[in-house]
Amino acid sequence: MKTKNIIFYLIGILLFSSCDDMFEPAKENTRQLDALVQETDYVYGLLIYGYNRLPYIRVTTTDVATDDAVTNVAGDTYKKMAQGTWTSDNDPMTQWNACKDGIQYVNYFLRYVNDVNWAQSAASKQQMFIDRLTGEALGLRAIFYYHLLLAHGGYADDGSLLGVPLLTEPEDGSSEYNQPRASFADVVQQIFADCKQAASLLPAQYKDIDDETLIPQKYLNLGAQLSGYNLVFGDAAKNLVSGKVVQAIKAQTALLAASPAYRDQSGVSSAEAAKICAEVLKDVEFDPEGNIWYRNVTQLSASTNVMPEILWRANWEKAECSQELDNFPPSQNGAGKINPTQNLVDAFPMANGYPITDSRSNYDPSNPYANRDPRLDEDIIHDGSVFNGTVIITGTYGPADNKDNINNAGSQHTLTGYYMKKLLRDDAGPSAGNTSAANQPHIFPRIRYTELFLAYAEAANDAWGPNSDGGTGVGTAKEIIKKIRQRGGIGKDENGDYQGDPYLDECAGDQTKMRDLIRNERRIELCFENKRFYDLRRWMLPINVSAKGVQVDQNPDETLKYTVIDVEPRQFESYQYYGPIPNGEVLQWSELKQNKGW
Repeated sequence: MKTKNIIFYLIGILLFSSCDDMFEPAKENTRQLDALVQETDYVYGLLIYGYNRLPYIRVTTTDVATDDAVTNVAGDTYKKMAQGTWTSDNDPMTQWNACKDGIQYVNYFLRYVNDVNWAQSAASKQQMFIDRLTGEALGLRAIFYYHLLLAHGGYADDGSLLGVPLLTEPEDGSSEYNQPRASFADVVQQIFADCKQAASLLPAQYKDIDDETLIPQKYLNLGAQLSGYNLVFGDAAKNLVSGKVVQAIKAQTALLAASPAYRDQSGVSSAEAAKICAEVLKDVEFDPEGNIWYRNVTQLSASTNVMPEILWRANWEKAECSQELDNFPPSQNGAGKINPTQNLVDAFPMANGYPITDSRSNYDPSNPYANRDPRLDEDIIHDGSVFNGTVIITGTYGPADNKDNINNAGSQHTLTGYYMKKLLRDDAGPSAGNTSAANQPHIFPRIRYTELFLAYAEAANDAWGPNSDGGTGVGTAKEIIKKIRQRGGIGKDENGDYQGDPYLDECAGDQTKMRDLIRNERRIELCFENKRFYDLRRWMLPINVSAKGVQVDQNPDETLKYTVIDVEPRQFESYQYYGPIPNGEVLQWSELKQNKGW
């Protein structure tokens, strides 16, 4: 909790005396907090600093600590964590400082937001700005508390499920910093309350309107006009925290709380979680191209950059191809850093929908990539894949100068026999001669609708079984999973005509089978998006599963031989289903309990 003192110091020194680089106000080293309400930029800066603490990762990182991927970067932090270096003093997953700093910033902002003259004149604009900015701040606080629960919620030695210290007022020099952790359930309820209040103040989505009757009555009563409403709630505010965003954060929190790792003491049932998820989805059209948003050139290049699959994203960027530079195969001038595992490849079913372990799947181990779920070729480069017009050979055979070979002497080659393809624009990478490689549009999602559909299906199945929607009107778990699998190509013939999904029908007759199918679909649909680590832990599934790969050799008759190989062990302890409180904080503050085992 020493970050409290640091933040108070930063607010007094950095923000108020040297944030001119961001807002260009005059420097005043002796400025007092109460004087700031006269200068809009200084108070708004508190909210901006909150946004700057958002905990979203733009590249694939945490998946390499799971059974889905490894990395060829020897000193990678998550690689070392997965091999036994994870401690309360060395926690790559921590959200403690960044999120608690963010909470401090928005709490200060909330203290002053009502005292600032945001609009200079019009009463309607003043109220609209106060409402929007308050809603944003509450939404940000909910986001920070959700990610703190993800990283640090857990059971103490006395068996109580704890969250983090719960602070809704800014701390200053007179505050009591030795605060106990609130219960997990209380933190969840605070998130719910913040989301509810924020949603009441914010539009579902920011967009210009051309009909005055669409302006809420409370603003019309204050004399609001279209120009003023659009100034505050229109297109210019896109990518700020919106009503839909806070609904989604509430849904993510509810799913976490209703998961096996937390449900005994979280106070949230699967039925409640399903209904909360349904609120986000009730007016959402399922995007038939939502699984390939990252290479949907038409949508990416559109001037509006609106993508039906993406609920919330970071700013659109044109000069960004770090994923391609890091993950293209070496023969395509990439570093090949993220290597999917055989474990993940085996999770993709056959095109007829059956798991490869089912005799009805017609899986052929001697031809393992034939007739597979089309999403396999969308997401993963395997031996024989064609990428950028080039056949990628990851096996031990082929030309002597093959950079993609699993046994290549260099450091930039696959360790598993696979390269990551998902998230990459094949027209935006570092291929030789492609001088515009870094100038293609990219989108970095924070929340995708597919994640929320999967969350709803998971909770709905747990609550009501595969074939009931609990009165939500969104659809049954079976119906949601059917849409996702059909979009991916399951059950379609060579002409693209849907022929049915008998394995899904079979699972719909058994709640446990449907649960496992939903979890597998989530694994496939969200692979490489930094979800797997948290999913394994909240489901209480094995986290010690070794990462495997495949070595492809050529027989004398030029047929290929596929041998599964061990690549990396995973060395997690059972108590690590719940992340630690930073050890330094526990040592400093006597009221702060550590999670059991750390």
